Order: sequence, then C-alpha cells, then structure tokens
Amino acid sequence: MLGNGAEAAPIPQISIERVPTLERALFDQSAGTRAAIKAGVVGVLLSWILPFLGLLVTGSLAVYFYRRERGLILPPRMGSRLGGAAGLVTFTLTFLVFVVVLFGMHGQQAYIDYLLKSVQTIGRDPTDPDMQSAAHFAATPVGIGLTYLFGAAISMLLAAAGGALASVMFRHRTRN
Repeated sequence: MLGNGAEAAPIPQISIERVPTLERALFDQSAGTRAAIKAGVVGVLLSWILPFLGLLVTGSLAVYFYRRERGLILPPRMGSRLGGAAGLVTFTLTFLVFVVVLFGMHGQQAYIDYLLKSVQTIGRDPTDPDMQSAAHFAATPVGIGLTYLFGAAISMLLAAAGGALASVMFRHRTRN
C-alpha cells in the first residue's frame, strides 16, 4: 500500500531474449571479437579439412569461446551474429592465401585450368567458348571480387547457423 491508497504495481519480469537493446548491452564486444578471431583461425584449418561442415563448427566454436571467457550463454540471435563474424574471419584468411598464391606467385593460369577441370567434372564441355570466357573472367580482379563476395556470404551464413545452433544447445544443456 502506498500512502495515497494505491497499491504498488508488481515489477515486470524482463526476458533478455525479448529485449534486443538489453541483449546488445550485455554483450562484451571485445570478448566477442576475441572469440570470433580465435574461432576463425581454427576455422581455416577446419574448412580445409571439412569444407562446409567446418564452417558450421567454426560458428559453434565462436559461441563456445565466448561462453568460456565470459561465462554467459548467448541467445541464438547473438550466437548467430558471433558465428557469422567467425565465418567472415575464416573466409577472409583463406581468401588472402588464395590471392597471394594467385597474384603473388602468378597462378592465374593454374586457377583457370582448375576451373575448367571443375567444369568438366560436373559434365560440361571445358572447350565451350562460354566456359572458357567464364573461367578467364573468374581470374580477373572483378571476377575474384565477386568470388570473395559470394564466398563470404556463404561462409557467414553457414557459420551463423553453427553459432545459433550452439547457442540453443548450450542453453538446453545448462537448463537440465
């Protein structure tokens, strides 16, 4: 009872999953950056061994590293963002190696030959002029830039899915 005859309203329960600004406020940016970089570096090796599955694991590792450092379980939305950042780190590091080999070691012709061999593997004719021009375009700076954008998007999506899954799995594991 308050002095004027009105009763005090109960304090509402705030769920962190429903308040995105609170969610972001509780997220430690520097710990998240460290977790994404660590997972991204490990992800380079994983993605070379297991190309697509390695990226899912990379996103999961980012959430695990963050949880280990901060002791907090991330909601799936934040786990997805952290995983996506780790996927971007993985792809960028891998792509830098690719660009150094391609341009620094003059590997354009080897890259074109690899692309044409890949075309033949999927059942297309590598001597087709359209395939030849597409392979040559892929070895130009514009083609490589498009390859980066497409590869980065795929890597971020796969790692984000891994981060979201890890957040859900860690959450259920600690509730039991």
